[in-house]
Amino acid sequence: MSFKEYKTNIEENDTAILYLGFDNMHAIKVVKGQTFQTKFGALRLSNLIGKPYGSRIQCPKGYLYVLYPTPELWTQNLPHRTQILYSTDISLVTLQLDLKPGSVVVESGTGSGSLSHAIIRTVAPEGHLYTFEFHEQRAQIAKEEFVEHGVSDFVTVTHKDVCQDGFGLNGIADAVFLDLPRPWDAITSAKQALKREGGRLCSFSPCIEQVQKTCEILQQLGFEDITSMECLVKNYDVRTLNLPIADLGKNSTLLNTALEEKKACKEIEEKADSVKIQNETEDLKTKEKSEPMDTDIKEKLTSKDKDKSNKAVDKSKLRTDFDLIGKKEQYNFFFKTGVFPQNMPGHTGYLTFCTLYPS
Repeated sequence: MSFKEYKTNIEENDTAILYLGFDNMHAIKVVKGQTFQTKFGALRLSNLIGKPYGSRIQCPKGYLYVLYPTPELWTQNLPHRTQILYSTDISLVTLQLDLKPGSVVVESGTGSGSLSHAIIRTVAPEGHLYTFEFHEQRAQIAKEEFVEHGVSDFVTVTHKDVCQDGFGLNGIADAVFLDLPRPWDAITSAKQALKREGGRLCSFSPCIEQVQKTCEILQQLGFEDITSMECLVKNYDVRTLNLPIADLGKNSTLLNTALEEKKACKEIEEKADSVKIQNETEDLKTKEKSEPMDTDIKEKLTSKDKDKSNKAVDKSKLRTDFDLIGKKEQYNFFFKTGVFPQNMPGHTGYLTFCTLYPS
């Protein structure tokens, strides 16, 4: 199998994603004779072989779906050997580094391979990824995963401390990505790895102090368009609020204005509904003249029109907001509001992007 292309049916030794819910997924290797335990009971992996990806599989106490692995699904389910980048940051990196099929990318460090799989999918089939990892065991495991996932032809894994020894590459890369504790130590070597016609560089750092020092070195080495970003998902809680209008007495201007506006809106809605019903009736009469119809069919259509008109009249009286907050009363004021939380968890790090122009 391969992460860079899609196939229809599940085969033995494939990596597949078991989907039990948006927050309950598992990456498995389909091996004959093995059993995988889920919250819905035991799943015999032999039963998956030959079935199409996306199939619904029945378990003793429920069902699940078998999905074809993509870099996004792999990011959510991979075995964590290090902290990883998630899809929000990965998408921004791919965009800002201008990655496309045929691009040559240098990455350090490899870590758990989350970003690596996304880069490979983007640059294949003509491009290539050179990824460096200072931890020997992690480098070896990543190399084995790339072979197992069918993408080893598009990636070269090297066990090396690039902060100390450099990349050892000259003028071959369109883009460089650094995920290092001391990225400024690798920037000189990264500059040498970029093509003579220039390229893009990205550095990922969790602390703002690292970003500041990295930016200083980038300026000294001639990089331009230096920008630091933080990519966060902001959730808005959208609700319909129902607030009472202040009653300041019979001569209350605020209350009287609100009631007049409400009455005007109601009249407009009723008028629009009546015009709509009138138009539909005229259309029906026109059809009757051009195409005579049976009495039974005519009665059915007439009864349907009556139902529609009744619903149209009643619609203005009812509010069907599922997210309504507050008490429903005649003089209340309704409006939509979107509120986001004051404290937003989810900080992963800062992404610093820059450009090296031709010298």
